Amino acid sequence: MLQRNTIPAAQRVEMPYAVAHMLDVEFGQASDLGKVRTNNEDAMGCFIPASRRQARSHGYLFAVADGVSGLDLGEVASSTAISAVTREFAKAPPGTELGSLVRRVIQRANAAVHDCGLAPDYAGKKMATTLVACALRYNRAVIAHVGDSRCYLVRGGSARQVTRDHTLVNVQLKMGLIPARQMAESDARHVLVRSLGPEMFVAPETTVLALYPGDVLVLCTDGLHDEMSDSEIAAIVSRRKSAEELAHDLVARAVEIDGGDNTTAQVIRVCAVERRASMPRGLPYRLAS
Repeated sequence: MLQRNTIPAAQRVEMPYAVAHMLDVEFGQASDLGKVRTNNEDAMGCFIPASRRQARSHGYLFAVADGVSGLDLGEVASSTAISAVTREFAKAPPGTELGSLVRRVIQRANAAVHDCGLAPDYAGKKMATTLVACALRYNRAVIAHVGDSRCYLVRGGSARQVTRDHTLVNVQLKMGLIPARQMAESDARHVLVRSLGPEMFVAPETTVLALYPGDVLVLCTDGLHDEMSDSEIAAIVSRRKSAEELAHDLVARAVEIDGGDNTTAQVIRVCAVERRASMPRGLPYRLAS
């Protein structure tokens, strides 16, 4: 059982008058302070459509943020980012293309965090946050991220990391300066090269996935993915439990292993999809980096 500032929220988000082939997901989330921290700099949020029409015109949005430790007011940065992305997603004109919409709301979130650091109440404070967001509509998901909060796709009992950490160690790997086997022990594995807030503009990395019934998407902060392997994440979310229980199980296991950081997870189980949106062959693919 989770302790220390658990924040549960789960629901089956099927439309009350859903018909066959309507997008149907089950959602749960949990967060924990861990064993060391005295405050929780993680934040999470979602936009759930109020009707079948809104599910088709907007879709669903789930997001997790992790305030950057070592800077000021990480909890303000992460909560500001989550509030901005969910608010701007809800305000979008109906039918806005999903990829461009997600990128735009992340830009708005970046501006909100940046402006927050300039506000009189926080003058002189430096704040930043990671963010991973997942938007679903019809039979596809658009995942966009900045920093090292991650999204995993669990399909057929196997987990695959969808996002790519924006960290110095990944830059070093890409440049051939470090072998992959040394990444887990590198001092640069938590040094971010991209985050929300420090600059006026940010470049989120975006990936599109085709969705199938039975897929599970996991959004999480580094307090979880630093402690658990892909196979352990897959094993936990493949259990026959509700999405809420699975989110709690993930977080509880990560805290049990170490607990040195705040730990947050969202679990989105795809129960059914609406096969209307056409998608090019060869998915998943990356839109931008």
